[in-house]
Amino acid sequence: MQNIKILWVDDEIHLLKPHLIFLKAKGYEVASANNGNDALDIFENERFDVVFLDENMPGLSGLETLNLIKEKQPNLPVVMITKNEEEQLMEEAIGSKITDYLIKPVNPNQILLCLKKHLDHDRLVSEKTILNYQQEFRKISEDLAMVNDVEGWMELYKKIVYWELSLENTEGSDMIEILKGQQSEANSQFFKFVQKNYKNWIEKSLDAPLMSHDLLKRNVFPEISKKQQTLMVVIDNLRYDQYKVIEKTILSLYKKEKELTYFSILPTATQYARNALFSGLLPNEMSKLHPNLWKNDEDEGGMNLYENEFLEAQIKRLKLNIQHQYYKISSLKGSKNIQQQLKTASNKDLIVLVYNFVDMLSHAKTEVEVIKELARNDRAFRSITKSWFANSPLFEMIKEAASMNMKLILTTDHGTINVSQPSKVIGDRKASTNLRYKTGRSLSFEAKEVYHEKKPNNIGLPALHMSSSYIFAKENYFFAYPNNYNHYVNYYKNTYQHGGISMEEVIIPFAVFEPK
Repeated sequence: MQNIKILWVDDEIHLLKPHLIFLKAKGYEVASANNGNDALDIFENERFDVVFLDENMPGLSGLETLNLIKEKQPNLPVVMITKNEEEQLMEEAIGSKITDYLIKPVNPNQILLCLKKHLDHDRLVSEKTILNYQQEFRKISEDLAMVNDVEGWMELYKKIVYWELSLENTEGSDMIEILKGQQSEANSQFFKFVQKNYKNWIEKSLDAPLMSHDLLKRNVFPEISKKQQTLMVVIDNLRYDQYKVIEKTILSLYKKEKELTYFSILPTATQYARNALFSGLLPNEMSKLHPNLWKNDEDEGGMNLYENEFLEAQIKRLKLNIQHQYYKISSLKGSKNIQQQLKTASNKDLIVLVYNFVDMLSHAKTEVEVIKELARNDRAFRSITKSWFANSPLFEMIKEAASMNMKLILTTDHGTINVSQPSKVIGDRKASTNLRYKTGRSLSFEAKEVYHEKKPNNIGLPALHMSSSYIFAKENYFFAYPNNYNHYVNYYKNTYQHGGISMEEVIIPFAVFEPK
């Protein structure tokens, strides 16, 4: 205990002498006053860590003293002690930002527990969390050695994210590094798992995961009802850990009905994964059925300009009676316009909203120095995502949807990973530019660092030429050309990229919420 100082204010302080002696014996420093004015005088000359304050005192009342203390030190913990349990009084005290309250008569152990809860809480939680992870470490290692199916990988990834979020606010930096080691090992094993099974999944094997092109048919359209509108929000590039840190904000308005994870198709890149999501088709199927809508890597122009047309075609193909409205937001100005339009879409069963902020943030980290500093690691990246969401036009739209009693579906198209290991690759001038996957002719690469597919149609991808193939980077590798290699590596190292194979990119969130 680090010399914690307590100020106890009570007009019957002489009756509390045993409590004061008890606290001093426990190592606390205790000052006392028997009225509010004396307490404020003491307050002028000394600093305290916590105040115990009697609610019913002659002269300055407890609430009046509380307000004067808060004017001087707004963040100081103040515990109100009262005989009065009237609801109005409690509401007033809580509204005045008391930290806690105790009902007289109090015993020494109550006081001690209160102090630990409010002054030692972070340390106790930190120590307990680290201890729990130490006990869980062996179980995660055992799971990693045994996991061999889709469900097992999704549960293992969720467990790693849980401990990552739990440990990030502790002082156990060693434990965080150990967890990062387990995460790295898991990504290595996950890459091998995907490489071994992906072709079978595309061919619809019985153990295939839910994937991008089946998500709407299996998990969104069944949620649509004529009795209640549904708002489906697709936040581009949203990882599972980022979803978990914005979930609490959503739960202030909604209750969660369903949460699951699904697998992004390969490449884990927007033009492939999000088009697959809206079309309900694999990329090679899109290129055949909708040649006017699908664009390959070599084509000019935007690759995701026809998501609404893909969605309309899927609804029509499945013969569904769903009236929908589609919006895409890539700027603050655009979000304000759509916020107004949301109120006028009352005749639609499904409103789809694609929001590109997280993807823009990922690209900004590559190009803008201040963003590189602010999002220097996963913890910081999550923090920015959480702050953005809570203050974003998107959350304002979700508030509006809640007020209109809309069901909310939240998902993404793929995740992203912080890359740190360069992998040399050589290709012709028309090879795709993505740092986590490449497609083109005559690709030369480090075989042990990629998943190479010589026949793209085997995995649902279009072949641009007879000799075209695809490579996908594993773990946290990124592709770099030998020309100007060092500059290229230094520029892209420690940036967030997508398109390859990692748990962060492939295993992504889907959740359904009902208004409270």
